[in-house]
Amino acid sequence: MSTVTYAVADSVTLLRRNVKNQLRYPTTAISIVGIPVLFLLLFVYVFGNVLGEGVTPMPGGKTDYVNYVLPGLIIMTAATGSLGTAVSTSVDMTEGIIARFKTMAIFRPAILIARVLSSVAQTLTSMALVMGVAWLMGFRPDATLLEWGAALALLAAASLALTWLGVAFGLAAKTLDAASNAPFPLILLPFVGSGIVPTDTMPTALRYFAEYQPFTPMIETLRGLLLGTEIGNNGWIAAAWCAGITLLGFAWAMKHFNKDRTH
Repeated sequence: MSTVTYAVADSVTLLRRNVKNQLRYPTTAISIVGIPVLFLLLFVYVFGNVLGEGVTPMPGGKTDYVNYVLPGLIIMTAATGSLGTAVSTSVDMTEGIIARFKTMAIFRPAILIARVLSSVAQTLTSMALVMGVAWLMGFRPDATLLEWGAALALLAAASLALTWLGVAFGLAAKTLDAASNAPFPLILLPFVGSGIVPTDTMPTALRYFAEYQPFTPMIETLRGLLLGTEIGNNGWIAAAWCAGITLLGFAWAMKHFNKDRTH
């Protein structure tokens, strides 16, 4: 068998192992969906009437606040998924299973490839569930098939980027608590962007940060694809952020993965 065949076979085997773990312990998956859904219910039903006053009506006369807020919470779901990835990776590190895998005659990168693929699939599934809840609450996109495809590509890229970052957090953390706390600021970042209210309603200093942080162009691009708002340069900026975060997470993860040590 060729090296490529071995690599694929090992990756598939470890991917199956990770998926089984996800199904056996659904708590992480529930939290990935539960946090964005909780905020969705909170912002739409508790604060929606007030916050919605500051939102400019969207193309087609859409004024329901759920239409505005959902793209930010979908991106938050990717950030929440990174927390689950960090915890799962840290558990494997602290229990020594990754160290054991390293001693076996397997394609070593398959360990991380399987972790990333299973986590991205879990995050995308969670996004679909959050969007389903939003649909029941009145979310009505008007995207074409091509725009849905572009939105899926954006969400896959964002999930991949934040998953690699989550893997890096999990490998670098010395304890499980550290792994679970490190990605938490990412979950809050959409709030300090255009996820909840337009950035032009914020004070000058905060608006500057909100407009140039990585999640705002992702949110604006997703909002434009699903609801027809202006995207401008946000699509290219979002793609650049996704690529940069992916490379950063990958390099950081490989740095710690290649160290012959366990926590």
